Amino acid sequence: MTDFTRTRQAFHLPQGVTYLDGNSLGPMPKAATDRVARMMADEWSEMLITGWNRAGWMDQPGRVGDRIARLIGAGPGQVVMGDTLSVKVFQAVSAARALRPDRRVILSDSGNFPSDLYVAEGLARAVGAELRVVAPEDVEAAITPDLAVLMLTEVDYRTGRRHDMAALTALAHKAGALTVWDLAHSAGAVDVDLLGADADFAVGCTYKYLNGGPGAPAFIWTHPRLEDQAQPILQGWLGHAAPFAFDLDYRPAPGIQRMRVGTPPVIALAALEAAMDVWDQVDMADLRAASIALSERFITGVEAECPGLSLNSPRDPARRGSQVGFRHPQGYAVMQALIAQGVIGDFRAPDVLRFGFAPLYNSAEDVDHAVAVLARILREGSWDRPEFHRKSAVT
Repeated sequence: MTDFTRTRQAFHLPQGVTYLDGNSLGPMPKAATDRVARMMADEWSEMLITGWNRAGWMDQPGRVGDRIARLIGAGPGQVVMGDTLSVKVFQAVSAARALRPDRRVILSDSGNFPSDLYVAEGLARAVGAELRVVAPEDVEAAITPDLAVLMLTEVDYRTGRRHDMAALTALAHKAGALTVWDLAHSAGAVDVDLLGADADFAVGCTYKYLNGGPGAPAFIWTHPRLEDQAQPILQGWLGHAAPFAFDLDYRPAPGIQRMRVGTPPVIALAALEAAMDVWDQVDMADLRAASIALSERFITGVEAECPGLSLNSPRDPARRGSQVGFRHPQGYAVMQALIAQGVIGDFRAPDVLRFGFAPLYNSAEDVDHAVAVLARILREGSWDRPEFHRKSAVT
């Protein structure tokens, strides 16, 4: 049984803040400060370039990947870290498309994170494919025999709607297509089972629920049956079978290692390792049950106390991730007023107040306090002040 009282103590949260935005950026593990400082003082400072061997920097992407694998239903040696999520999306989709060379269609949905669609659109243009985008509820019907790749984000970034990974993967396979799953809002939030769902490729970021820090590196997974066939268009030095042979011709490394591209972000990975120390204590079934309890409590409270808001997430918790959205015509201003009162969520255009629930550090008391503050802001109309309407660059 996971002790969430203990995990809460592992994170730094500013005094007076109720943090319901871990679905955008997780809080800092307290141990990250010392872990990064030790890396810089004992490794980079003293070892200099010998740290690649002596401190194990070159193997760090696989080491950390193994710790994430447990959280997403993957096996040892199947996940590798590095680069950004957009880079990993490009790699996964290009590799999947190349394995179906006689097909042109990449299918996604309009609830996908726009960046994934941008990447897929650019890839489709470059290789003469077609990006086809349908409504989330129409994905199943759009899986047709001309499909090469089904590219979906498992949990919708705006609504929290959760796709049925196993069912849609089975339909894609029946049609002869491959699947790419973006786990940006799944990893560390829901009970993902990549091997159980028989997925083909998966990618995700680590700065949200996994608490790796701003700009923390992404991860990529390939099903073992495909890992020695996959040939992403973006081929990098560290994905070579022998990087330090400095061959002019590319030879892919075996297995998931071929999905490496650039030099490991060692300092960022050190911070992520501190977060993984917390995750090593967590059972994902316990986390999922606690997440549902928090989000259900929040929905019940908001609907009872906050007139003028309408639920923008599936009501059935089995069809939701670990976030809840509510709509309000002045959602941006309402959220800024909340933040000013120490309750931090975020806003997603055009009118969604979005709240993420992370049992590692969120409690029932946090939920009740957030509901009470939101209800007071709406009741008093205090959101309608000029400073709350002024938009910042990051919303």
